[in-house]
Amino acid sequence: MASFRTSSSRPYHIIIFGASGFTGQFVVEEVARTASEGPKGSLKWAVAGRNRAKLEKVLEQAAGVLGKPELKSEVDVLIADVNDADSLAAMCKQGVIVLSCVGPYRFFGEPVVKTCVENGAHCIDISGEPQFLESMQLNYHGQAAEKGIYVVGSCGFDSIPADMGVIYTRDQFKGTITAIESFLTANAGPEGGSIHDGTWQSAIYGFADGPKLRSLRKKFSHKPLPLVGAKIKKRGALFYSNEIQQYALPFMGSDPSVVKRTQRYLHEELNESPVQYGAYVGVGGISNIFKLVFAGLMFWFLVKFSFGQNLLIKFPEFFSFGFFSKDGPTRKQVLHPYLHLVCQLESL
Repeated sequence: MASFRTSSSRPYHIIIFGASGFTGQFVVEEVARTASEGPKGSLKWAVAGRNRAKLEKVLEQAAGVLGKPELKSEVDVLIADVNDADSLAAMCKQGVIVLSCVGPYRFFGEPVVKTCVENGAHCIDISGEPQFLESMQLNYHGQAAEKGIYVVGSCGFDSIPADMGVIYTRDQFKGTITAIESFLTANAGPEGGSIHDGTWQSAIYGFADGPKLRSLRKKFSHKPLPLVGAKIKKRGALFYSNEIQQYALPFMGSDPSVVKRTQRYLHEELNESPVQYGAYVGVGGISNIFKLVFAGLMFWFLVKFSFGQNLLIKFPEFFSFGFFSKDGPTRKQVLHPYLHLVCQLESL
């Protein structure tokens, strides 16, 4: 397994690539906040991207928010571009871990994974795109395993609570858990709320490429996971949930895909009992249902055609009733989220 120590050839423990993007700037702040909490504050890290001025501005902003003026001089800036293979290779050779914040990942993610594997750097991303995540597994698992390189996808909000939550719940439960359902609710805080349109774009391209994802999964030739206990009951496309006291629908993100991949690994490689998983999201009361149905019908119609996809991408606020926006949430909205996750278990 590759070492997690720095060396003269790899001076950085972690490089944040895409650090000047909407999400990248918050990743930079979090790394800066926690870097001094490690052993003797010894984390060595750098930021990377296409534009030096923007990267320096992100460091300056983080320094101001955290009260750490030293960031501007202590954190190095590296120039790298997904369209410049040499610059990517030069970046990857300098880091033990590359944290990729460039999305949508279906367009910009693979060059980073490929270059990390070729140059001996571990790769982490925050993707919520099943097609990208599973493509990377199909295309690079063998080469990465041979070199002792870790490629860990979906390390963002979407799937960490789901995937690690299932494992944690199973380990803490006295008995055999056969199935877990999760219900996510989100309420606007005092500052309101919205989601950056990068997530909106990922959803558009994901739904448009649905057939390609099904075709991709056939290439794995997976056998069905064995059922332990009764098969989990599927909920309707829209239903009233007694668990969260509001209407809900199946969660369209990457959680089910990520959890199933982990459960398959645990079963096939470690001979552990697989846990079935269902993910749902609360949508509120009746008034929200009408908005959801109207927006959903428009989305499903437009996403089938290239002109429709362009309209959805160009006007995210209009077609999502303001839920998604090009500006994304404000800093106050990001720092004060109102999210709640409820789990329901079934056991033998």
